Amino acid sequence: MSVTPFTVPAHPEEWEWVRQRVEEFRFFEEPEGHHWEHGANRAYMKRLRAHWLTGYDWAASVNRINAFPHVRVEVEPGFSLHAIHLRSSRADAQPLLIAHGWPGSILEFESIYRRLAEPEDPAAPAFHVIAPSLPGYAWSDRPKVPIGPRAVAGLYDRLMQVLGYDSFLYQGGDWGCVIGGWIGLDSRHVRAIHLNGYGLRSANMRPTTEAETRWLQRAAVTQAAETGYLHLQSTKPQSLGFAMMDSPMGVAAWFAEKYCGWSDQTKGAIDPPFPMDVLLDTIMIYLSTRSFLSATWIYRGMALEGGFSIPEGRRIEVPVGVASFPYDLLAFPPRSMVERGYNVVHWTDMPRGGHFIGLEEPELLLADLRAFVLTIG
Repeated sequence: MSVTPFTVPAHPEEWEWVRQRVEEFRFFEEPEGHHWEHGANRAYMKRLRAHWLTGYDWAASVNRINAFPHVRVEVEPGFSLHAIHLRSSRADAQPLLIAHGWPGSILEFESIYRRLAEPEDPAAPAFHVIAPSLPGYAWSDRPKVPIGPRAVAGLYDRLMQVLGYDSFLYQGGDWGCVIGGWIGLDSRHVRAIHLNGYGLRSANMRPTTEAETRWLQRAAVTQAAETGYLHLQSTKPQSLGFAMMDSPMGVAAWFAEKYCGWSDQTKGAIDPPFPMDVLLDTIMIYLSTRSFLSATWIYRGMALEGGFSIPEGRRIEVPVGVASFPYDLLAFPPRSMVERGYNVVHWTDMPRGGHFIGLEEPELLLADLRAFVLTIG
């Protein structure tokens, strides 16, 4: 298996196509008084479109992304994953795979990669950082058929072996936390996992306390209100692709609604609480690589694999650290419920933060990951 240095391409021809399609987009009506409760907000999308056309510089973003060392790693014959591979100068550095989800990218943790590798405090743990793009995303290869998170866990495990790491630590949220659960179950190489999202569920989710009952009730409400995208992408993603692969504004609206609704809205914003350039960088990764559709295949693959449940009689026995952020899409249940399926040795109830935690609260994430690693030794 090979490891090849990689430079992220700007694809100017793709940018020109995107620019033209955004410029030609025709707006339409929305319910009176609507903000984000029915989906993407027209006023925000008009401002985003104007900034996209007149204030955004994709080429400059590509140059910034290329300041990190990138590789493409053959993990199966003819199939390669893209990753940032940032090695620390510290002799005691430990390998850390940090995994993004949807609708995210490797840029979600951009602000902490170098600090993970070269911490300011010599007493803090240092890491060789490996941040892969999911299969079908960005500059990773597309699988020939949809594959789910358990299969991705196997590819990530091989990624670390090909890079020369026989033992590694893992951090993830969104798909990253689901994949992390499978790595914890299946890998002989992962030493510990740190999660900022609740991915795999215990086979037994029957509530035994009032707090567990309340969590299940809230989860049912959240599922009904916020997971229509999941049902669509896990059942008929190809139909969605015919619309989205031809509409940059459609992709932008699909993503912007998630960046708004899944973030910590206690900040008082009704629009996504991130600079527009942050959203556009991620949107442009999907558009410039034509990967919106193939990025949805993991949902279909998850459905074909059988869902989110830990197999009956199994438990994730490697040490698990939990960073529980209160405004995540689906916040962690009480610790008593999580421990049915996970060997939790570190738990932090965070004071704030939502789903895109690498963008919202990178300091909290960084501090908790460091504390977990120091806990397990």
